[in-house]
This record gives sequence, structure tokens and C-alpha cells, in this order.
Amino acid sequence: MAEKKLNWLADFPAISTEEWMAKITTDLKGADFEKKLVWRTDEGFNVMPFYRREDLANIETVNSAPGEFPFVRGTKADNTWFVRQNIEVCCPKEANTKALDILNRGVDSLGFCIDKKDLSKEFIATLLKDICADCIELNFNICISKAAELLDILTAYFTEKGYNLAELQGSINCDPIRGMLTKGKSFEKVTVAERIVAAVKAGEKLPKYRVVGVNGIVLNNCGAASSQELGYVLAWGNQYLEMMTEAGIDVDTAAKAIKFNLGIGGNYFMEIAKFRAARLLWAKIVDAYAPKCHCAAKMHVNAETSLFNTTIFDAHVNLLRTQTEAMSAAIAGVDSIVVNPFDIDYKTPDDFSERIARNQQLLLKEEAHFDKVTDPAAGSYYLENLTANIATEAWKRFLDIENNGGFFEAVATGKVQADMTATATKRLKNVSQRKETLLGTNQFPNFNEIAGDKIVLGNECCCKCDCGEDKGLAKLPVVRAAQEFEALRLETEHSAKRPKAFMLTIGNLAMRLARAQFSCNFFACAGYQVIDNLGFETVEAGIEAARKAGADIIVLCSSDDEYAELAPRAFKAIGGKEIFVVAGAPACMEDLQKEGIQNFIHVKVNVLDTLKSFNAQLLK
Repeated sequence: MAEKKLNWLADFPAISTEEWMAKITTDLKGADFEKKLVWRTDEGFNVMPFYRREDLANIETVNSAPGEFPFVRGTKADNTWFVRQNIEVCCPKEANTKALDILNRGVDSLGFCIDKKDLSKEFIATLLKDICADCIELNFNICISKAAELLDILTAYFTEKGYNLAELQGSINCDPIRGMLTKGKSFEKVTVAERIVAAVKAGEKLPKYRVVGVNGIVLNNCGAASSQELGYVLAWGNQYLEMMTEAGIDVDTAAKAIKFNLGIGGNYFMEIAKFRAARLLWAKIVDAYAPKCHCAAKMHVNAETSLFNTTIFDAHVNLLRTQTEAMSAAIAGVDSIVVNPFDIDYKTPDDFSERIARNQQLLLKEEAHFDKVTDPAAGSYYLENLTANIATEAWKRFLDIENNGGFFEAVATGKVQADMTATATKRLKNVSQRKETLLGTNQFPNFNEIAGDKIVLGNECCCKCDCGEDKGLAKLPVVRAAQEFEALRLETEHSAKRPKAFMLTIGNLAMRLARAQFSCNFFACAGYQVIDNLGFETVEAGIEAARKAGADIIVLCSSDDEYAELAPRAFKAIGGKEIFVVAGAPACMEDLQKEGIQNFIHVKVNVLDTLKSFNAQLLK
């Protein structure tokens, strides 16, 4: 045993923020702190490299408790959530068989997507046969014109089965504005109000059924930033709240009728903070309507993993993406989670991928015990500040929408769609320039993967809705971050010849290896066959080897100092028979360009555009 015990206060004295900053400034050796260490986010605020206790001083919600207004720490005292799986119902008997099977495999929330033409009492009876509606959560997605009728049928069915209607939990996703955003449906404002009011009145006997949907997931799937999605979602929910109260529905009933279906992006900590901020701001909005009980201000959230950052190539990486997304939602204390199967982008998910998706949540519960601790983010200097900052930015967007006529007006005039299109375009550009990384797609691809044969089209929801008139209303973009790289690689895959990129490595060992690795990854993003090498004594020997290998592109990989001599020699020896590329952006680049060398690849080039130009030359 040590003779002297540590005295924590004496041996580890408190260090002030000023002292930390002085040390950081010294270590930066004159570099600008703001430029080097401050993270400029898409959410509209900057993130500092470190936070301390004093950064919590102006954040009032740090003293909140789980289950208490304003619900920043959750709407309940525990952290349980429903494990939800959605089923597209083409045959009610088959869907029922599948539902009963997955209920025995850990699922306790079902989401049924129903085609309106199939709706009938017999259809629902077959679909729900032997399912204990009072043990699980039941959710339905159907054309908004049939929402009220579906609720009448469900009420009659549950009554006939002897259920206590007041205790049944579930939802009907009646959301006319979603159709405007995703399908260009044109509704009059009064029609939207009539649809949701009819659903609320039809669901009066099912008080725990939330029958009005706010589907922020469609914004998330366009690449929305956390604060952007949240700002719009709050305005969306408030629009419905306003419509219902103006129709004479009391605010408590109206607020409890709304269910938020939000996406979970890949920004781990930011997404945790988003859900915390969402509950806080929604409670603030509902409270402004003066409900009889604060319980009306509880935000009910179903979270679904994003499709924006999923990929067709190296698709198993999607498992890593959805796992961290599910973790964000679970830590943040949402009410239910949908984990999309890893293969959803290119085919109808099979039993294996659906099982893995379920198990991702079950692991978080049964092995990681995420359901045992409520709001573990509470008190974190970093996460509390993220929560406050996201809330601030989202609230600005919310007020802007409200001050300009409300969310319906913003959608009807195309403002929301235009904003989301601009966001998607920006993010696609970031992916093309590798400012945003998609592992296996624009960085570190699987060099020899072939994906064309596994793609099966037509994977659309069977729920068809023909309500609303098509008057050319702008739609949200249908986009994924990987789509342009995938199109490029599939173009290569479907061509008659797969181009070969040969690494002519020479000179400085460290630099040639680093640049060869960079170049191999670069060209593999287009599906090219890359041929790496240990090194050559002369450029002539490298070119000879490249031609024996049948190379279409010869990439010179060396150091900046050596390029001044080696690049002109190689360029002259190649004589235009193959495409010549220099890996890097050497100081002598302008001189090399004057000699006719035009192709340089480095971290600042637009990878996608550069590869497209090579495809245009090689895939004729």
C-alpha cells in the first residue's frame, strides 16, 4: 500500500479556463484558435473544443427532472421505448402471420401500411387476429381520406373483443401536409383542417391513440440538419394544433392527438441534443395555449433511422450507421424506434436483414441496458450546450415560419421544399468533395465489389393515396448522399471494359506509399481496377510495367520535390497513349501544367467531378 494517499484537492488543483486557454494558445504556436479548433456546424452555431462547468450557468433546464415539465429530460420517469417494426400489408393474412412471428422475437410495436382500397371490417379482423392489442402499440399508415373510417372500424373491433379502449396505445398517421411535401398534392387549408379534425373526432373513444402525424422523417431523409428539421417540425405541429383548436377541439385533446415521426441523422451527439431540444420547445409551444394539464405538453416521438446516409455499395456499413443512430435516439429518451434494415436501399428487406435490424435495438436494451438509465446526457457540459444551441436555432426558424403565415403557407408556396433542395444540393457537393465522408462510397471503398446484380427496383410503400389535386406543387427532393457516387460506379460496372489505374511509385518511400494509398482509394470510388506497386527505379521501368498490365491511367506517386524532374519525364515517355495523373498538388504544379500535364488529384479536388471526367474519356 502506498505510504501516502493522494490528496485530490492538493495534488490536483482546479485549473481555470484562462489557464487552459493559455496552454492551448501556446500549443497552437501562433495558429488561429477559431480557425483550428472551433467546429462550424450546419446547425447554425459553432461548437467549442471544450466546455466547462461555467458553461452551464445560463442553462435553466439542467435542474429539470425526467418526466417533469418542460420535459427536456424525457416525458417519463424511466427510459423504456417500444421496439417497432413496420409491415407493408398487401395480404392481411400474410401480414398477420408475420406480425405474430416478430412479436415473439422482441418487437412490441407494429406499424401497418395499408392500401385504402383494401380497408374493411373483415380486412382489419384478419390483420389483427390473435394480436393482443392491449399488450403492444399498434400504428397504422393509410390514405388521409380513410383515417376516420379506419378509426371507426378499429373502435368497433376493439369493443367487440372486450378491450378497455382507454388503455390501448397506438397511432393513425393522418398527415395531409406530408402528401403536399412528398407527392406535390395540392390541398386547400380548410381541407387539411377538416381531415385532421375528422380523425381526432373519430378517435375520441381511443384517448391514447395519437391520430395526427407530423412526419419530420421526410425532411431528415433529404439531409436536413438537426436544427433545420426541428424548426420545421415545430411549425408543422403548431399548424395542426392551431387548426384543431380553431375547430373547437380543446388544446389538451389536440396536443395529445399529435405524434411526431422524426428521423435520426448520423451526427451522434447532435441527434441526442435534437430530441432533448424538441421536447423542450414543444412543451413551450403547447404551454402557450394554456392547457389544463402540463401532461398535454408531452411530445410523443417515434424515431426512425435516416435513409439519407445509407449506401448500396458496402451496404453492411449501414449497420454501423443505424446502430449509432439508434443509440442517439435511445439515449435521448424517445418513445419508439424504427431501425431500417441495411439492405432497404436496393431491395425489399428479407428475413435476415429485418432480424438484424430488430436485434440492434434488443442489444441496446438487453446487453447495453440503455433502458435502465434515464437521460444519461443530463449534466454533460457538451450535450447541455448542444441542446441549448439547437433549441435556439430551431426556435429562430420556427418564429420565422410563424411570422410569415405558418407552416401550411410555407409548404404551399414551396419555401420549405426550396430550402430542403438547397440543403440536399449542398450536402451532395460536400460528399463529392469528401468534406463529408461515406465510408465504403467516397472513402475506402471495397475495391472489387459488384453491386448491380443485387439491386431490385420497385421497393415502394403499398399505401397509395390519390387525395389532393396535382397542381405542380414543388416536392421534396428524393435523394441520398451516396447516389451520385453509386451512379458513377454502376456506370463503370455496366461498361464493356473496367478501366485500370496503375500506381507508378518512385522516389521518397513515405510519400510514394501515402500518395499511392490515396490514389488507390480515389480511383476505386469509380469502380476502377487499381494496381499498386512497391516502387520502381526509373519512370521508364514503371511505364513499361503499366503497359504490360494494360493500364488506362498511370498515376505518378512521389514527393513534391521530385515531381519537378520526374513528372515531365513520365509525361513525355507516355506520349498521350495513357492518361497521365500526378498524385498531389506540388509547388511546381503551374510549371508542370505549362508543359501540358493537366491531371492532378489531391484533397482539394472535387472527387466526383474528376472521376466523371475520366469516365467520359474511358467508357466510350
